[in-house]
Parts: sequence; structure tokens; C-alpha cells
Amino acid sequence: MLHRLKQLAPLAVIAVFMGAIWLLSRELKHYNIHDIRNAISHIPAWRLWAAGGLTVLNYLVLIGYDYLAVRAIQHPLSLGKISLASFTGFVTSYNFGAVLGGTSVRYRLYSAWGLSAVEILQLVIMLGTTYWIGVFALAGIVFVSHPFPIPASLHFPFDNVQPVGYILLTVAACYTSLTLIRTKPINVKGIQLKLPGTGMTLLQLAVSAIDLILVAFIVYTLLAEDISIGYGEFLGIFLMATVTVVLSHVPGGIGVFELVMLTLLASPDSGKILAGLLVFRVIYYLIPLFAAVILLGLHELSLNRGLASRVMQETSRWSTAIAPLILSGCTLLAGAVLLFSGATPIVTARIGSLQQTLPLPLIEVSHFLGSLTGAALLVLARGLQRRLDSAWWLITSLLSVGIAVSLMKGFDFEEAILLSVLLFALLISRKQYYRKGALIHARFSPGWAATILTIVICSIWLGLFAYRHVEYSDELWWAFTIKGDASRFLRGSVGAIAIILLFAISRLVAAHKPRTLPPTPAELDAVKQLVLSSPQTSTQLALLGDKSLLFNDRQTACIMYGVQKRSWISLGDPIGADTERGELIWQFRELVDRYDGWPVFYQVKPENLSLYLDQGLTILKLGEEARVPLDSFDLQGGKRRKLRQAINHCETDQCEFSLIPRDGVPKILGELKQISDAWLQAKEISEKGFSLGYFDETYLKQFPIAIVRQQGRIIAFANVLEGARKDELSADLMRHIPEAPPGVMEYLFVELLLWGRQQGYQWFNFGMAPLSGIENRPLSPVWNRTANLIFRYGDHFYGFEGLRSYKEKFDPVWTPKYLASPGGMALPQILSDVVAIIAKNQSNSNRT
Repeated sequence: MLHRLKQLAPLAVIAVFMGAIWLLSRELKHYNIHDIRNAISHIPAWRLWAAGGLTVLNYLVLIGYDYLAVRAIQHPLSLGKISLASFTGFVTSYNFGAVLGGTSVRYRLYSAWGLSAVEILQLVIMLGTTYWIGVFALAGIVFVSHPFPIPASLHFPFDNVQPVGYILLTVAACYTSLTLIRTKPINVKGIQLKLPGTGMTLLQLAVSAIDLILVAFIVYTLLAEDISIGYGEFLGIFLMATVTVVLSHVPGGIGVFELVMLTLLASPDSGKILAGLLVFRVIYYLIPLFAAVILLGLHELSLNRGLASRVMQETSRWSTAIAPLILSGCTLLAGAVLLFSGATPIVTARIGSLQQTLPLPLIEVSHFLGSLTGAALLVLARGLQRRLDSAWWLITSLLSVGIAVSLMKGFDFEEAILLSVLLFALLISRKQYYRKGALIHARFSPGWAATILTIVICSIWLGLFAYRHVEYSDELWWAFTIKGDASRFLRGSVGAIAIILLFAISRLVAAHKPRTLPPTPAELDAVKQLVLSSPQTSTQLALLGDKSLLFNDRQTACIMYGVQKRSWISLGDPIGADTERGELIWQFRELVDRYDGWPVFYQVKPENLSLYLDQGLTILKLGEEARVPLDSFDLQGGKRRKLRQAINHCETDQCEFSLIPRDGVPKILGELKQISDAWLQAKEISEKGFSLGYFDETYLKQFPIAIVRQQGRIIAFANVLEGARKDELSADLMRHIPEAPPGVMEYLFVELLLWGRQQGYQWFNFGMAPLSGIENRPLSPVWNRTANLIFRYGDHFYGFEGLRSYKEKFDPVWTPKYLASPGGMALPQILSDVVAIIAKNQSNSNRT
């Protein structure tokens, strides 16, 4: 139910936005687009420069939010990294909303710098809390000291905002008191959130207050000539508008902020007020956004020329993850600019020059192409975030077209410059877009769809507002004149809507692959070829047949995965060529997205973590893998005393080790089945699966079998997995009869290790001890403590702690293995799904 409500939330945002647009139209019914343009042109230059300088100062103050939050969670990060996260986070949040912008940017940056999902969650919550409590405290003080009347049309129970001020001050005081009284963490749905101390809280309130005062002063600087109130009362009105924007969730607060400001200011010259607010958006929102794009572009250019310093090399980590996200948002903004331009009249001063320079058909075609290009950029922007090569080619081509038509349809050189900056950033960031996926399968979240719809609605409203003095008639559709702006708007809007509808319809009719299917014989043959050339023995679990297989187009790489509830769990890294791994991971991600699932990568290696960070996934240390170096393995010394005792005891009981080749395995399968059944019955457990082998004759026939005989009878066995190029050796299914001598499996493994050393194998892989090696300290994230708890008390399901102790006997080298997943609130369910898919009886699921 909650998931459905989240999906419907964007519809509520659209409804709020459309309501704001309708009310804004009523507020501006006596004005037209030319009045607003004239008002913008008459703003004094010194006010523009002052607003720009205050904007720079404000973005410096904003660093304080992230700085205090990072210090509160006690994570060591340099001021440079914090400043970068703050600037890019706030810029994208202001332009594209918190979810599409700020939260995503911060998540990518902070996760790449080592913060866990819980730490990032705590940081984001702290940022929001700092802002909200700051708004409450400052608004409460201002509302009490400088109360302003509430318009009767709003139907509030108060005549002015003073009672609201007392309420807000009470909330702020209660929170501050709570930080003084409550020293223990607050538990919210299993997540422990630690409140900052009182001193930290007061610092947060100070940063928030300074931020809000500065932003309000920027707006006041632009509007001071057109309003008759002082800064104190204006600050209260600004705070009321800001709170309304946050509550509405409309991206950038478009329409909502302007509506509240116009309503509360109640100025007789609403056109000039709106002009000042539009200039504020350009100075405070758009210019910083394009500054971020230019910085990314210059960084990429310096790297390509080989001039990068050590600092630049360090920052390349974040640019790789963050550049596609920012450029995707900027492409969305470029599409909006083209649509808004197509919805407004040509500047009067340029009409004469345009008429003398270009023929009318070229102007008409350019205007129509501009609207189509804008709509296409809106739907293609998502492809840039997915790093699609096809999206890069199409968008760079469309931007080139957009630059040309911007100049030909009305000498809009400002628009052409903005598009050129974006094109430049994309050209020098070419290497970031390497994927060969299909554009038609790029998943659009409800938030993305709502943003696109908001832009289209805003464009149509802007055109209707600009040409409301033009009486509608059917002839408008076919009027072609130099001053036929209204006709061009109608044709361009229909073309833009057609582009978006065609894209939506193409996605609806696009064929989806089945959700999950067992592997076909042909797929098993294909994956077997990949497994035989892999040095890692764990890849041979693909031959079990209990996991679905996803191949790349050339079948040179493969992912084996299973589905448990919403979790699509890939076992290990992709099998096959290293160069194909990144693309195949993206392919798997897109498959999962089609079914609204969670992509989970279980037991991935440290050297491949960057591939999963590139997906925006959270990295969690899952356990450690035990690998014994065979060239140094022997039975000498005090450490091997228990192993020697086990061997001596088995030899005294007339046990003998031997290795049965593949062609001899079918003859002994009957005996092995009896041993396996007896072992399961004695342990009172059922077969596991997914990351472990189970007894399946088809599977076992593909490997040699190590056995232990006692007086000619087989009492223990293990199938032997051999890596390519003799890199490593391993065993999977390990069973013995209940009455076998104590230490029989140690005897089997020691003999197998000695045999492997004699054959020239480098390592013996005992596999991973899940959830081991994860520290549980007082300041550890909650997921570390959860994993540690499962490790200690989860033996009923899997035997986590016992596995670690058993493997320690052979003195292995422990190397970490990780889980890459969405993290956040989904992580407890994902961990549960991983345990469940391993514990599930797989033996009859896909085999007959």
C-alpha cells in the first residue's frame, strides 16, 4: 500500500503545480508578456551585481550545512570534499528537486568517499532537520516581531501570522530541548538516529538562519524598488513562501514560490514583482547550475590534456560518478529552455533584422524544430544518466540543431550560448558515455515523468499567458506571418506533445523479457564455456541450473541471478571478459528496473566496487573469503597440530583418500546419494542452494569427486572445482556418513590441498564465510551491527559462525567480499532475501 502511495505522489505534485499555475494566471490577468520583459530590462545593473555577489556569499554559507552534518556523524572528510558535495547538492536540488537532484548527488559522492547508506541517511536527515528547525526558529521570531496580515482569501483562522510564530518557536524550542535531554539514539524502523548535541544544534540553527536571511536579502535587493515594506516584514513573507515550496514538492518550486510571494506582497504592480522573481531564479538557480557544468567540463578537458595535478586526479573519482547526473539534469533544463522559448514571442527589437535576413519559411521551420528538439531533449535526458552512447550521440546532435534554430527563429543568442555550454561539456565528457543499451528501455521513475510533465504544462501555460489577448480561431493553425508568434506556439506545442506521446507509446508496446526463467540447455552450454576459461572456481555454480542467466549480446559474459521477492540477486561479479562487465551490470540493472525490483550483487570482489558505485549502489562488507596459498601449505609446526591429529586418527581407522575422475563419477553416484541423504537427516536440515551446491546428479557428473574410503566403503566425498590456468582449486558439496571417524572432512581437505599443491595449483578456495569480519563497535553503522547479529545468531538458518571457525583451521588468507545493493530502508529486507534464497530448497526448483 505504501509503495502504491509513493507512485501516486507525483500526481499530487502535478495537481499542486497546476493549481498554482491557475491561481498565478488570475493574479496576472492584467499583465502580458511584454510588460514583464520591459520590467526585467529596467532592473538597475547595480542591483543585479549585488544579487550576484550575495549569491556567491550564500553558497559559501551553505557549506556549513554539510560540514556540520558530516562532523555530527563523526566521519573524517576534508573541507574540499564537503564543499563539493554541498555546492553540487544544493545547486541540483534547487533546480531539479531534492529527490532527482540533491539527494542523488550527495548519495553518489558520499558513498564513493566511504560513507555507508545509514551514514548518508543520517546526514540527509540532519540537513533537512537543520533547515526546517532553522526555518521554524527564524520564522517564529520574525512572525512575532514583524507580524504581517494574512489575506482573507486564504481562509486562515488568524488575522496575522503572530500566532503561527509562537507555534513555530515552540516547535524549535522543543527540538532544542530534546537534544539536551535525549542522549540515546532514536530508533526509527530499525535505524538508530543519534541526535546532535545542544552545541551542534545551536550551530546548525545559526547556519540555517544566516542562509535564509541572505537568500531573502537577495530577493529583496531585486524587488526593493517595487514594494513598500521593510526588510523585516519581507523576510517573513519570504519564509512563508519558502515553507510552501518545500511542502508542495514541485521541482524548483516553479509557480508556487511566485504565487505565494505575489499574494502576500499584494503589490499593485505584480508584473514588476514577477520580473524580479524571474531574475532571481536566473541568478540564484540557473547561473550556478551552468557554472557547475563548466567546472566539470574544464576538469575533464584538463585530464584529457594530461595537465591534471594530484588534486585533479583525486577529484576524478567524483566527476566520473557525478558528471552524467548533472549533465542529464542540464539536458532536461535545455529542453525546457527551448520549449519556453517556443512558447513566447520573438523580441520586438529583433523582428526587423530577422525579417530582412531570413526568409519566412526558414523562420517557421526553425521555430517548429526548436519545439520538437526541446521535447526530444526532455525524454532523452534520462539516457545520459544511464551513460548510453546512443543518448550522447542524439543529444549532442540535437543541441547542435537547437543552437542553429535558436539563432534562426529569433536571434536568441542567449539561448544559443546556454546550449553551447552544455554541448561543450558533453563533447569533452565523451568517455563517460560508453554503454550500448537501448533508449527505449530506459526506465522513467514517477519523479522523472512528473518533472517532464511539469515542464510541458508550464510551457503550455506560458504560451497561453503570452497570447491570451489573441482571439482563437481555426485560421491560427495555418497563419504564416513574421508576427505570427501565436500560430507558431500552437504548432510547436502540438509537435512537442506528439514527440512525448510517441515516446510513451513506444515504451508501452516495447516487448519485455520474462521476469525470470531457468536456464535452457543452450544457455548452460554457453555458460559452461565461460566457466571453463574462468580462473575463479565460484563461477562453476552457474552449472547448478538453479539460477537464471543473463548474457551480453556476444555471449562473452554472463550474470547468474535469482529472484527473492523484490530482490534480484546476482551471485558474484559477472562471469567472462573484464571489459564486458560494466555494460552487463547496466543491462542487468535495466532488466531489474522493468519490474520495479532491487538490483543486488552478492559476494562481489573489492577490485570491482567502482562498477557498482557507478550504479549509485551502497557497498556493504558482507563477509570474508578464505583462500589457502598451496605453495606454502604443509603439516609442519604447532599450528597444524590438530590437522595432524585428525589425519593420524583417520589413517588409524584405515581411511584412504582418492580422486575419482569425471568419467568414473556415474558409477558411484548411488553410494554418494546415500551418504548425502544420511548427512542431511543427521543434521536435520534440508538442501541449501544459490551460493552452495546441492546433490544433483547432472551437476556432480561435471566434476571429479574427492572421496574417503574406509575398508573399501565410501564414507565421505566432495566434488572438486578446478579453475582455469590452475589458479585455484575448491570444493563445493561436502558430505559424510554420521558414523564416520571424527575429523574425516579435515582429512579429506588436507589430502586434497596436498594433491592440489602437487598438481601446481596456486590457491585452495574455501569460499566465503558470510557476515564474518564485520566489526560491531559502539559507533558502527546499524547495518554492521545487524550483520554481526545475524552472523552470531543465524546458525539455525545457515551456520555462519561455524563456517568461519572451520576454515580457520587451515590458516587461510582472508579477503573481503561485499554486497552492492540500493541500501537505505530496503537493506534489512535485502539481507533477509539473501538469507532466504540461500536457505531455499533449490534441488527441485529447476530440475526434473
